[in-house]
Amino acid sequence: MSKVFIVGAGPGDVDLITVKGLKAIQQADVILYDRLVNQELLDEAGERTELVYCGKSPNNHSLSQSSINGLLCKFALQGKTVTRLKGGDPFVFGRGGEEAEALSKRGIPYEIVPGITSGIAAPAYAGIPVTHRDFSSSVAFISGVSKLGIDEESYWESVVKSMDTLCIYMGVKKLPDICERLIRHGRSADTPIALVQWGTTEHQQTVTGTVSTIVEKAKDIANPSMIVVGEVVKLRDSLQWFESLPQQEENPFHQVVG
Repeated sequence: MSKVFIVGAGPGDVDLITVKGLKAIQQADVILYDRLVNQELLDEAGERTELVYCGKSPNNHSLSQSSINGLLCKFALQGKTVTRLKGGDPFVFGRGGEEAEALSKRGIPYEIVPGITSGIAAPAYAGIPVTHRDFSSSVAFISGVSKLGIDEESYWESVVKSMDTLCIYMGVKKLPDICERLIRHGRSADTPIALVQWGTTEHQQTVTGTVSTIVEKAKDIANPSMIVVGEVVKLRDSLQWFESLPQQEENPFHQVVG
């Protein structure tokens, strides 16, 4: 029996992988990877490394979560070093906790390798700091997909009234409903809001507006996208940097990977 590494690959930019995450890729006998993992990272795997696709897109899961858990245990019990490569951070809406639980129940050693979550990285690449002394002293990372059985009204009332900045994952399809809830629970219709699609990648697009205008302005934005709500969105006008870079500009740090 060997060890399983549950690794956060970061939000898309290949250079945002951690050093420890990169080592876990290079040393793996088997890599189980997700849809949003930058494919360049897989080039770092050994020639004999087995690659298993576990991608999930809305309404289309190549493998169920229970099947993924089973494969992690199976390969580890065969004595293989296993890397579970997940977009963003494995413990932030990444089901890494469920996978760690499955391994723990079987007595299989594992390590968690944190990654940069898109809730921080996508806004940063769009020029939006999630906290700022003048605008926001609190931030919440929430899912646009509610857990079954949750009291949604109480949940939204709590987060809307208690947090300055909201970073909402998996919310594009529910954007009209989200905006309606924000207003119903106390946010002004003029509250700034942004959607960042394919954050940190060359395909990044950012659309800004207000809670009352964003649904129409962002009608062409699709998943994967991060929704950012709060006064910090105003800073994009002066802080946007990534989308202004010349496309041909070479990243001076790109030699870290590859």
